[in-house]
Amino acid sequence: MRKRHKIIFILLGLLLSFSAYLYAQVHYSNYTFSIPFGRTYDYANIIVSRVVDGDTLVLENGERVRLIGIDTPEMHESDKLDRDSQRSGEDKRTIRELGKRAYMFTKSLVEGKRVSLEFDVEKHDRYERLLAYVFLKDQARTFVNAEIVKEGYASLMTFPPNIKYADLFLKLYREARENRRGLWK
Repeated sequence: MRKRHKIIFILLGLLLSFSAYLYAQVHYSNYTFSIPFGRTYDYANIIVSRVVDGDTLVLENGERVRLIGIDTPEMHESDKLDRDSQRSGEDKRTIRELGKRAYMFTKSLVEGKRVSLEFDVEKHDRYERLLAYVFLKDQARTFVNAEIVKEGYASLMTFPPNIKYADLFLKLYREARENRRGLWK
């Protein structure tokens, strides 16, 4: 029984210590809250570790990012590939090939590079991916979502309330189609 009391006493001590720490953070640090362990990430300066497909990235912290406002063809068997094939009349093999081209373009654009994320109204989708506009940390501050559309590797996919750049994307999409760039060749 003494061992049990000792464990309870230690846990209470840790709880009180943590509570005191939180109290100090809230009352003496201009109302900021931070946890004393773990790593935080600066979405204004983070590396894209991997490109999943033409419109989805993985950051160095393991979080997935879905690029807002754009949609690239599917590369893998999925329900979405089936729907896209039925909707467009294209066979699935053709769609997967277009998806690979979009993936390769996005990969060459961002993989291994530093980016900054800009969020719109909603920060996550139903799959818990971050929803973001992505900008390369290069001299031109290349707008990744827009560049993919501009070069003809994506269609538009707008879901209100995340519509901040919808007009720009529509303009770039029309230009890419008219000029037969990327997937529109």
